[in-house]
Amino acid sequence: MACEETRRWPIIAAIGVFIMRVEGGSMTAQEGWRDRLWARLRAEYEARFPRSGQAHARAMRYLVDGGSHPQRLYDPFAFRAVAAHGAHVRDLDGHDIVDYWQGHYANVLGHNPPVVTGPLAEALQGGYGLQSGLPEELEADLAELLLRQTGDERVRLTTAGSLATMYAIMLARAYTGRELVLKIGGGWHGAQPLAIRGTHFGAQGLGGVDSLGVPDDGPAQTLVTRFNDLDALHAAFRQHGDRLACFIVEPCPGNGGFMAADPEYLRAARELTQRHGALLIIDEIITGFRFAASGAQKLYGVQGDLSTYGKVIGGGMPLSAVTGRADIMELSSRSSHKRVLFNGGTFSAHPASMLAAKTMLAYLAEHEAEVYPRLNAMGERLRAGIERAFADHGIAARCTGYPNEAVRGSSLIQVHFPHREDAVLDCPEMVWDPQYTDTQLREQVLRLGLVLRDVNVSHGLGAVSTAHTEADLERTLAAFDWVAGRIAEARENG
Repeated sequence: MACEETRRWPIIAAIGVFIMRVEGGSMTAQEGWRDRLWARLRAEYEARFPRSGQAHARAMRYLVDGGSHPQRLYDPFAFRAVAAHGAHVRDLDGHDIVDYWQGHYANVLGHNPPVVTGPLAEALQGGYGLQSGLPEELEADLAELLLRQTGDERVRLTTAGSLATMYAIMLARAYTGRELVLKIGGGWHGAQPLAIRGTHFGAQGLGGVDSLGVPDDGPAQTLVTRFNDLDALHAAFRQHGDRLACFIVEPCPGNGGFMAADPEYLRAARELTQRHGALLIIDEIITGFRFAASGAQKLYGVQGDLSTYGKVIGGGMPLSAVTGRADIMELSSRSSHKRVLFNGGTFSAHPASMLAAKTMLAYLAEHEAEVYPRLNAMGERLRAGIERAFADHGIAARCTGYPNEAVRGSSLIQVHFPHREDAVLDCPEMVWDPQYTDTQLREQVLRLGLVLRDVNVSHGLGAVSTAHTEADLERTLAAFDWVAGRIAEARENG
């Protein structure tokens, strides 16, 4: 198992990286080609997107870093979108760009799909859609549909994935009377104090505290284990099981590289939480309704005690949900003497968001047999084509998102550059530790190079939507071939 490898061969890996970098010249010279290529691409980018550069300079006068979310920002600046339709976005400089970021991986039908925007426009024209702050029948309609598809018993709505995971952990701690939270290194459950540990690679690997302003006792209450590492999971429960409130885990970590959970790993998580009286929280913010018209846990045959949903289910609008067992969810009821204050926020159960969500979920349920095989086929074509494009230029690139016995196909893809060709990429350490993977090549060179060919990606690619066409895929693979050629040329010239 690769995560076990990360414990066995750090010295070997480091030596391998050293040899690779000094081969044919000094270590400094060999490392320098990335920086020189990056500088050339940066200059080309600034020349090609002048109006976006001006817009960024203006934004920097008012917004921290020039924007409101770090994942939307990159150096030297992010292009500014003016329109988004289907698989494409148009920017201030008039470029038509094939997009795989797709609204933080939320837009499974592409940007602004008519199946959703039509009902929204009609509702707004009729005087319905902005927040009323009142209970509405649509809320029960959406809840019934969501629970029917997921197999859960109760649901409560809120507005963002960070809030959903925070409320889920609060419910778990209240239900068990325990404080400790177990999560995986590289797992992202939002910028909320109950899980903001082990999300970014640093001096402590994927085990550090990732934000200032977190209460001093917060980090001590959040434990980190390795994804897909059964030995580490069993060890965590042996040591802390009687104090654990919950284990929260994604079936396919978005921040952690888009590798799917081994079915045995999720089954072990279910068995261990039950044995030790902890709750299993399955974070489906990314995976929910991405692989099937349900949660990924249905494909694994593992049901969480609590689950969180977002992104796809909102249909492009801000909406998230916590679902789960009735006896746990009832702890947020106003009839409880001491309850979890799951108030959701001013814009929870927002009418326009609920209408978009109901429309999206109903469409996916009705067209499940068409939507997901198409998404999976496009994902498979891109994975194979991207790896081949780099191989043709003598570059070892690996895509994550390949299916396993539970998830038969995936439209989520990331591209990585492992230093060892035999590396098994099945845990976040393998894609974020620079000992194992060339992160600069992925996060800087590849991203900027692809945008120069009018293809927008995150962490190497991102999410495929039903709006992507064969022409889009061909254009994307041609862009990867172009970038691979630039990398190979820069590496050869030193």
